[in-house]
Amino acid sequence: MLGVGGGIAAYKACELLRLLTESGHRVRVVPTDAALRFVGEPTWAALSGQPVSTDVWSQAYQVPHVRLGREADLVLVVPATADLLARAAHGLADDLLGNILLTATCPVLYAPAMHTEMWRHPATVANVAMLRDRGAIVVEPATGRLTGADTGPGRLPEPAEIFELARVLLRHSAPREGRPKPGSGMPRADLAGRRVLVTAGGTREPLDPVRFLGNHSSGRQGYAFARTAVARGAQVTVVAANVTLPDPAGVRLHRVGTTEELRAATLAAAASADVVVMAAAPADFRPETYQPEKIKKADDGTAPTLRLKQNPDIAAELGRAKRPGQLLVAFAAETPDPAGAHAAVEHAKAKLERKRADVIVVNEVGSGRAFGTPNNAATVLFADGTRTELDERPKDELADAVWDLLLPLLDAPPAGQ
Repeated sequence: MLGVGGGIAAYKACELLRLLTESGHRVRVVPTDAALRFVGEPTWAALSGQPVSTDVWSQAYQVPHVRLGREADLVLVVPATADLLARAAHGLADDLLGNILLTATCPVLYAPAMHTEMWRHPATVANVAMLRDRGAIVVEPATGRLTGADTGPGRLPEPAEIFELARVLLRHSAPREGRPKPGSGMPRADLAGRRVLVTAGGTREPLDPVRFLGNHSSGRQGYAFARTAVARGAQVTVVAANVTLPDPAGVRLHRVGTTEELRAATLAAAASADVVVMAAAPADFRPETYQPEKIKKADDGTAPTLRLKQNPDIAAELGRAKRPGQLLVAFAAETPDPAGAHAAVEHAKAKLERKRADVIVVNEVGSGRAFGTPNNAATVLFADGTRTELDERPKDELADAVWDLLLPLLDAPPAGQ
């Protein structure tokens, strides 16, 4: 079910509808009356291939106000205006969409879009908190250009990113026979209420105004961890180093460039995080001296000598400062070892202990593996010595599988209690 609120961003829901239908899903669009002032009923009907109605009186013999909510595998509300969020939070059901939201026993995701003042108003803040407490996924709006000349938080996330969240939620949607009984509401997301920090991308250490030391990390795996955490109900902050991918929907994003900038932003955000996922690839070294002018080629063909110094180990610093109950997930990118795959795992075990992490995710990189690719495989090592192999799969699915492994650790009492 695609519920459409009465905001200017309603036209973007057409793109989301196209992505859903072209990927094989049957979508029923339920707009509010106000939404039809922005995009008309024939557009929704033509794009979905399904009837469109806003009230409970059409085809009343089919009891749509109850049936549609019960039958849905996923309910998306895009855009979710301030008025629609308020009505949903207080259970008002004066139209078909309001009734569907009261009868749905599947995951429900709201993608808000409104002016910044409306998003930050205490009434909206309270309504969002109420919906989240009941199990709904209310994603953070993007920051950018709003209606007119205004700019700020309140912009609808990009439809392609909302679609990716929908795909994650559909993977977790239970069969109808396994859902809560009617009247018990939607299922509660397993990361609801958790504050998650994810780092992503690769840092760059400038040599001169033109050149830098860096790595091939694209940020895809880190963004996959962020996206799947949002879909599972977490409040997610992302510190992104030189990532050119579209921003994941529903996260608070901080952009950095160098390892020192990554360190500062990560330490600040980690202070309030329940889980820290260190998926970024910080440069291990940086030039000892930055040259303010471009380094020129020598006429005799000799290359300049480059002196390096080691960057701080951010994960190890987080491990030393870890709070009771806080979960630290480190990463180890290892190239194939002449001594065999077992040697790479032994290297990762040493890192796990040195960094005082709870978990370390080991990737084999190089020769078209891991960096910049849509798929990934991993070995997940735990501080208690247990180990899980995850075979190659799309990065979103790999991130989901790691979250499944982390859930028991989140529910366990802190060490010493």
